[in-house]
This record gives sequence, C-alpha cells and structure tokens, in this order.
Amino acid sequence: MPRKRRCLPVGMPAHIMQQGVDKQICFASDADMAAYANWLLEGALKFGVLIHAWVFMTNHVHLLMTPTQDQSISDCMQYLGRHYVRYFNYRYRRTGTLFGGRFKSHPVQTTQYFLACSRYIELNPVRAGMVADPGEYSWSSYSAQALGRPVRMWTPHAEYEHLGSTKSARQIAYRGLFGSALKTELVTEIKYAQKTGFVLGTKKFRQQFEDLTGVAQSHKKRGRKRHR
Repeated sequence: MPRKRRCLPVGMPAHIMQQGVDKQICFASDADMAAYANWLLEGALKFGVLIHAWVFMTNHVHLLMTPTQDQSISDCMQYLGRHYVRYFNYRYRRTGTLFGGRFKSHPVQTTQYFLACSRYIELNPVRAGMVADPGEYSWSSYSAQALGRPVRMWTPHAEYEHLGSTKSARQIAYRGLFGSALKTELVTEIKYAQKTGFVLGTKKFRQQFEDLTGVAQSHKKRGRKRHR
C-alpha cells in the first residue's frame, strides 16, 4: 500500500509525533533529551521551522511547529533523526533504527484548535502520572509559555501572543487555560487527527482544506458504484 501523501502547508501549524520503535525508550537521560533538543533547534534554524510547543517523553515526542518553506518540517525531522539516532546508538552501543517508521503529522486549524493542541502536548506528563502539574516537568514548552523561562527553541505563535498585551499578561492567561481539563471530545479529535493525518479543525475547515489541496480529509467508502 502506498504511503499517504503528507501535506503540511507553509504557514500552517502542524502537530508532529515521533515514537520509539515498538514503543521502546528513545531517551534514557536528561542528556539525551538535551541532545535531541540541540539537533531539533539546529534543524529548525537550518530548514525554516518555527517551534511553538513540545514535550519529550521517555518513548515519544510531541511537537507543534510551523513550516516557513516547502518540505521544511520533513527536512528538519530527517536532519534531527539522522544526528540523534547516530548519537543514541553510539552512546548505548546499539545498532539499527530508533524511531518507529516515519513521524506522524497533521495540520492544525489556528483558531479554536491551536492553543488546545498546545495544552494537550504539555499535559502529556500529567496524563502519564509523572507529575501533578505541567510546570513540574522540565522537558516541555510549558515553562516558556506559562512561566516565562527563556528558551531559545521557542517561537511564540500569534494565537499565544493574542492572549495579552504584555509577556506577564500572556503567561497569566496561558496558565489560566490549564484551570480546567481538556474536553473528552477534543482529546478524541486530537488523537483521531494523529492516527489519520487529517487536519485538526472544524468540519467546514477540513472541507476547505481538501478543496484547496486535493488531499482527502475523510475516509472514502470503498466499492463500485451501483448502476440503476
């Protein structure tokens, strides 16, 4: 079966997920995560990718990024994977692949869904029972967005900047978004988009995306048409 064509338009945020092969660990220490972050930043700068949100977990990674050039996310992830896998295999005296197949990706509708996707990403350690509050986890973008920690890798998205007129106001407003849990329906939508690669957005927006790009945003029914 041919691979589904990846469509990540320039200027449109994309949710990326990369997972260890067979869900095995891809980070064994903070040093590994720091190395991954280093090559992620290098790749983003080299190929024109803006990084808005992230979380590095033991066996997978979530990223929310915007490409500024054609193929820039794919080029960035290939660059990152090539360097990080070589590093990881050398350090732990192993061979072979580290990540399970190509990374998963789907575009994200900016309005209504961008900040929700960002929260979903940063709440991963909470859902996993690793911490009680996202601010307790070191390897996510929460500390930059909610607490004002200077992180070179982070580029605030326009939706984030609309939260307030000052840095302090934006941080307070962003922390306020975590006062209530993500709706179950929204989490289901995000997971479905991850699985299918379809746009995370409203039904109307998905149809507009399909019309403009020619990339199907729903599963078409199989079988021959019946003739009357």
